[in-house]
Amino acid sequence: MTLEPVRRPALSAEVIDRIRARIASGEWPVGTRIPPEPELMRQLQVARGTVREAVRALAHTGLLEVRRGDGTYVRATSELSGAVARLYGDSGLGQLLEVREALDAQAARLAAVRAGDAELGELAAALERRAAAWHAGDFEAWVAADWDFHAGVATASGNPLLAELYRNLAEPLRSAMTESWATPGFQGADPVGHETLLAALRSRDADGAARQAGANVADTRAWDERR
Repeated sequence: MTLEPVRRPALSAEVIDRIRARIASGEWPVGTRIPPEPELMRQLQVARGTVREAVRALAHTGLLEVRRGDGTYVRATSELSGAVARLYGDSGLGQLLEVREALDAQAARLAAVRAGDAELGELAAALERRAAAWHAGDFEAWVAADWDFHAGVATASGNPLLAELYRNLAEPLRSAMTESWATPGFQGADPVGHETLLAALRSRDADGAARQAGANVADTRAWDERR
């Protein structure tokens, strides 16, 4: 039986891989305007149609956003985060928190068993940055530190798939938190639940860590439903 010859992938697929690699590496961060068509054509040594086909495909997956008359911008760091952002849309904070409640609880349960001393130290440092940023009125720094803590728990779970799923919630979460900041009554600064969670992780209390992680998100979800 004769095998079919291996054929060279379509040129647009190679361009897609090159652009995706720039985004994944952080060379083109989220919100960055990518080079215009002529520059991409020059750098990649391909025709305009090939560039347009690749950009169109990446826009469809959610990695890029084409703004007519303005340019093309990086929308997400991966196809998964792009899909999350697209599906999340304008549906509100509640749906995102429902998903996070499940992920946070499982991540905390695993982290209580698997987290090393270095990871626990990083979580403590994130909470310190979080508190300092809140008192300084630096909301962007507060969101970054808050996310570092939660993503750090996911990483400490020792489950790479869970951690990757969690990281892909980053952009929709940041957008939701920015909206929440502008709403009177937002109590995101309360450190008690996060400190209690860290204490449970340090004492290797898996059930307690899972309960507290779920409670932290449930409290935010209840506040979102009341506003």
